[in-house]
Amino acid sequence: MRNTRYAPTGMVCTVDHLASAAGIAALDRGGSAADAAIAANAVLAVTSPHMCGLGGDLFALVHTPDPQPPGHHGPGHHTAGHHGPGRHEPIHSGRGKGGAVYALNASGRAGSGADPERLRAEGHRDMPYRLDVRSVPVPGCVDGWLALHGRFGRLPLDELLAPAVRLARDGFPAAPLLVPRVREIADLPGAGDFAGVRAAGDRVRRPGVARALEAVARSGRAGFYLGEFGEGLLELGGGEYTRADLERVNADWVEPLRVRAFGHDVWSAPPNSQGYLLLLSLGVLDGLELPPSPSHASWAHALAEASRVAAYDRVALLHEHATGLLSPAEIERRRALIGRRDLTAPTADGDTTYLCAVDGDGLGVSLIQSNAAGFGSFLFEPRTGINLHNRGIGFSLEPGHPAEYGPGRRPPHTLTPALVTRPDGSLRAVAGTMGGDAQPQILLQVLTRLLRYGQTPGEAIAAPRWRFGGGTGFDTWSRAEGAVIELEDGTRWRDGLTALGHRVSAVPGGAFGHAHLIDVLPDGTLAGAADPRALTGAAIGR
Repeated sequence: MRNTRYAPTGMVCTVDHLASAAGIAALDRGGSAADAAIAANAVLAVTSPHMCGLGGDLFALVHTPDPQPPGHHGPGHHTAGHHGPGRHEPIHSGRGKGGAVYALNASGRAGSGADPERLRAEGHRDMPYRLDVRSVPVPGCVDGWLALHGRFGRLPLDELLAPAVRLARDGFPAAPLLVPRVREIADLPGAGDFAGVRAAGDRVRRPGVARALEAVARSGRAGFYLGEFGEGLLELGGGEYTRADLERVNADWVEPLRVRAFGHDVWSAPPNSQGYLLLLSLGVLDGLELPPSPSHASWAHALAEASRVAAYDRVALLHEHATGLLSPAEIERRRALIGRRDLTAPTADGDTTYLCAVDGDGLGVSLIQSNAAGFGSFLFEPRTGINLHNRGIGFSLEPGHPAEYGPGRRPPHTLTPALVTRPDGSLRAVAGTMGGDAQPQILLQVLTRLLRYGQTPGEAIAAPRWRFGGGTGFDTWSRAEGAVIELEDGTRWRDGLTALGHRVSAVPGGAFGHAHLIDVLPDGTLAGAADPRALTGAAIGR
């Protein structure tokens, strides 16, 4: 894959060229990278409902070239009706002389009616996967947009949402990867927007989504959570949610996590995100001797082992209040487990969308937004037709588990944004991927290629991948049958990995995530790549 390279005026990478174009248009009008990310994500919420949307959750990392004082709202606080973090509320960051990194957790909380005993009495051992509103926490996406805009936005919100409104109202061509997913939900109540979609290019209109976006632009969060969408969610919930649940903001600025690896600081979001798995596996890998090229089977072996020892106990450890996961002693302890075959392990897949943006002032945004599994819960809010995520599948139904389903709780999340800074604190890269439980594994491969082997973004993104495979894509670390490493078509590692004792299988291409990456070169030039596996992705710069 060829790199996209531009002078330092701005770049946006997404899974859809329509979204990338909306982000670049925001930059052209003087907007920030945060504005570009919001504009792009809003378009994706319209055109890619099989990956993300207003009914899902959001995490983001933001790098600023100059640390802002706590509570600063950025240069353009235009969010009407926003009731997020106030001017005097501290904003957490990791600071250095070359900039600061901020983390945003906009993941939703279970409603006040959440009752784990009722689910257990019905015979459930795990959260319902689909067609059950109890696996639908209050969506955090819109709260995330408003928080991001409130801190770092420059342009009025209605300008940023206008391209998405236009596409939802007037229609857009169905993308090749949307069409097969539409067949899964075609006969479900509320899925009327997708009636008649048979082939790529068929026109799709989403008038209810257009109204919801216009309500956000006009009235902020109240227009969404307390408006048409909120009323429909209360109706659908049948007691799962209260109005107070919808009044509560699901966006928090939190302390980002960091690890030093390959001479850089790599950042991710803290729990309830599984971002610590990427950082822990990088910390483990940084202390291992690696082969001279990723073409060696021993390279895939080392990265797979680092991933396995980092994540084998994720189900027990990951919950919204987890701490102390990245100490040097813990990294050393995990590294010593390499080679053990009695550790419970692996699956992958899942449906999410990742996007990144960097502007000419050096602001960088790494944003990931998701429904969880495809169209999510397969439930549609009845008034706007917005499909709802099923992130509640991350909850536990084990009594007393720290991630047990319950009122006001956030579930463990697969979403793993990533951001890289140089030792002086300056921005090196923003990166991320879809892929469910496999997100840390995919990012480990991409970032190791970039930081350890000096590959270009195009080389690192397009290179063949491995993943731990099987299952739903969200139960990797709870399955007891052992690890199987799945290889993308055309990889050269199969015989070597088998000889090293791994169980290996090959699967068709396209199931190994959609990763995107923008690299900030030492002279300030931006080099970016959108994943060719997405078919319609684009890295656009000015």
